[in-house]
Amino acid sequence: MIRPRSGSRSAAFAVAACLARGGAAALRTAAPGGRARWERTNFAGRTVELYAGPAAVLAAVAGAARVRPAVAGAVLAAGACGAYDDLVGAGDPRRGFRAHLGALRQGEVTSGTVKLGGICAAGLLAGALLKERPVDRVLAGVVIAGAAHFVNLVDVRPGRAAGAVLALAAPGLLRAGPAGELAAVATGVAAALLPDDLGERAMLGDTGAHALGALLGAAVVVGNGRPGLAAHAAAVVGAAVCGERVSGVARVPWGARAWGRAPV
Repeated sequence: MIRPRSGSRSAAFAVAACLARGGAAALRTAAPGGRARWERTNFAGRTVELYAGPAAVLAAVAGAARVRPAVAGAVLAAGACGAYDDLVGAGDPRRGFRAHLGALRQGEVTSGTVKLGGICAAGLLAGALLKERPVDRVLAGVVIAGAAHFVNLVDVRPGRAAGAVLALAAPGLLRAGPAGELAAVATGVAAALLPDDLGERAMLGDTGAHALGALLGAAVVVGNGRPGLAAHAAAVVGAAVCGERVSGVARVPWGARAWGRAPV
């Protein structure tokens, strides 16, 4: 019997966590473009920092690159698309893919539409590189893009996105090989950034949420055959169709605290 190598997963977790914390600290010190560019007001009226998002992308890309370069590319693309929406679509009140697709039908290309198209393309390209058969490639693309969208759907209150990544990546930590290592990277990044997110000092934004979601989806893709891919694809498509309900559940306060931020 071949036993899973826990050392590789432990190392992946530790490196990813250190890179995420160190990246956020470095960005906070440098504040490229001025601190005002890196600050937002959350739902509770508190000022939060955006450093966690880019730090999550950099750590996730670095961790994934040593396991599967194709995954690193998808994570980077998802994070870049999220960053575009964070910057360009900050004042757009429309939320959810239905609203953005509705605008597209009327001839308006919103930042959310660009983000949706970019993440779907990145997911399909990564799926094509990770799987051999056409059906599996399409299913893999749906899982990666859908997981990126799902994590962003729940990023409507402090700690929800990072907490979801921790919970959903936990089963993957039991797997041997690349799937387990990718799950460990996602867990390390989320665990490192969760305290500041919960403390309302920082937020992942679309940048970090989409990147971590794509990484989570890629871990599923690497560790599953067609039946598993089909099941996960159905789950993320269902979550997208019921997006408003998913976000609504995520808005429910934890304990006595009702602080949160507006949906992104």
